[in-house]
Amino acid sequence: MRAHLARVDAVLVQALIAAALSFAHIHDIAMAAGQDGWKAWAYPISVDLLLVAAWRRLRSGTAKAAAWCWFVIALTASLGANVATAGLLDMTDVPAWLRILVAGWPAVAFLGGTLLAHTAPKTATEENGTELIEDQERESAATPAPAVQPAIESTSPTLPVPVPVALVDHARKVAAEHHTRTGTPIDTPTLRARLGVPAPMAEAIATQL
Repeated sequence: MRAHLARVDAVLVQALIAAALSFAHIHDIAMAAGQDGWKAWAYPISVDLLLVAAWRRLRSGTAKAAAWCWFVIALTASLGANVATAGLLDMTDVPAWLRILVAGWPAVAFLGGTLLAHTAPKTATEENGTELIEDQERESAATPAPAVQPAIESTSPTLPVPVPVALVDHARKVAAEHHTRTGTPIDTPTLRARLGVPAPMAEAIATQL
């Protein structure tokens, strides 16, 4: 238990030291860029709040891409101030591009903090529902489509085609004339052509000859 507390205490001490140094460096950069008075103290608070918001979103396990993006932006601002104040930047002659970055930082931090704090993450129910839909879509894509069953032919008897008696008598005369002329019985296609009737009716007449 004591070892665990010692590790925790060491981490807290390191965090306090890093926060204090970073806080002071960002304050000095803001002062050098023309943001004096209370404004210089607001800049490190803004950077640290954006870091905390991004870290909390990372710990929540949702929207990690956006959280990592804003975490890197805030960390770059903090590390950049630390490096710049380590003798690499003339604090009495700050370049114009750095003044522009410092002046535009509040709007950037406000945008990042708003997106991180007020964008509602997906609930467990929504995530489970999305995963269920994706699983169903994957199963549907993996399952082969059912084979199309061939249409079952109707086994019901065909209704007889009504044929007028006069037409049957005329067909007998045509068949007799054909047999006399050719010596062979008349076939159904020839009978149909001679009578000029549909195929079903010609077949019905042929069965009655």
